[in-house]
Amino acid sequence: MRSDDTDPVDTRLGVRLAELRAEHGWSLGELADRSGVSRSTLSRAERAEISPTASLLNRLCAVYGRTMSQLLSEVEAEPAPVVRAADQPVWQDQASGFVRRSVSPPHPALRGELVEGRLTAGADIAYDRPPVAGLEQHIWILEGALDVTAQDTEHHLVTGDCLRMRVWGPTRFRCDAPEGVRYLLAVVRP
Repeated sequence: MRSDDTDPVDTRLGVRLAELRAEHGWSLGELADRSGVSRSTLSRAERAEISPTASLLNRLCAVYGRTMSQLLSEVEAEPAPVVRAADQPVWQDQASGFVRRSVSPPHPALRGELVEGRLTAGADIAYDRPPVAGLEQHIWILEGALDVTAQDTEHHLVTGDCLRMRVWGPTRFRCDAPEGVRYLLAVVRP
């Protein structure tokens, strides 16, 4: 049962996750097997009893062949060609200290998108797989420092640095900078 203070984005996201599972004809058990996420967690996310973490959404995106921005855009209104800063959707993973702003909402006909990411000091997020294999990412550090591990190689990035990578396997984002980090992520689907 949802409380009155449930985030409306989490509610719409839960509905969309349930729709995606139904579109594929999967039971909660089948989705749990495919994603590695427990049935109870999947059920609670679909009912908006929990706010999904970035890691959970990443696993579901991998199963459904979507980027996180694509999934989140499906629960927002149709994007306009110009999105004012005040209207850019912001999503937060309370557990990890990750804040994600969709700077340019994805469009079905376009492969690229821009995302602003923020991590608090001490944040450590590990993704066990990319949402889409071969996804191209450009990470440009705007403020602070970030350690990114991809394909068993760690990259220490500081203000002004930019890392370009194709994501085929696990990745990890760690912020040891006391002030946190703010970065721009350009995502290009293969």
